Amino acid sequence: MSFDNENCTFKVLINHEEQYSLWPSYKTIPGGWQEAGCEGDKQTCLDFINEHWVDMRPLSLRQASSS
Repeated sequence: MSFDNENCTFKVLINHEEQYSLWPSYKTIPGGWQEAGCEGDKQTCLDFINEHWVDMRPLSLRQASSS
């Protein structure tokens, strides 16, 4: 299965820099990533990412910019 398979179930992952990723549910979550609280079809997960990832800059860059 691939990311283009609309019948695949996906999870939304987040890393320590608060960057999001779409990941097939059947695959092992890679190191440095954890579940962000959404699992479903591709569009559901993309909608979740679009709603929650409002600043594309990594957390460390956002923090450096605010000081």
